[in-house]
Amino acid sequence: SMAKYSKWAGLLATLFLVVSCFLPWTYHADIDKVFTGFFSEKNVYGKPGKFLVFTAALIAAGFIIPRVWAKRTNLFVSAISFAYALKSFFIYASCYRGYCPEKKLGIWLMLTCSFVMMVMAVFPDLKIKKKEDGNDVPSKVE
Repeated sequence: SMAKYSKWAGLLATLFLVVSCFLPWTYHADIDKVFTGFFSEKNVYGKPGKFLVFTAALIAAGFIIPRVWAKRTNLFVSAISFAYALKSFFIYASCYRGYCPEKKLGIWLMLTCSFVMMVMAVFPDLKIKKKEDGNDVPSKVE
């Protein structure tokens, strides 16, 4: 099942997301510059890499901590992170003054990893413990 591998796929995606922030996101031929998650000309697009790396760290912790609250928090944080990744993608990749930047590997990797992290957070590897009274409760994860 997907849940069996969700932790490792999620952790791998967080690692690649961090790497993607340092890779080229877009190439702007009009100014002959490559933008990354930490660099845009005159910082016009800010540094989305900072927020994405921060949320990736929180999400990685959420994949590792074997508690229900951690899984629920992970779903929330990964959804916010994906929304932010989507926003960053559109800001970096959008055309301006009739010029469209060239999308590079980093921006596609960033978007893909953010999406994978969110999907993996939807399927946590939770074990259900049987209680004596017959009611099932989610407990520790592994």
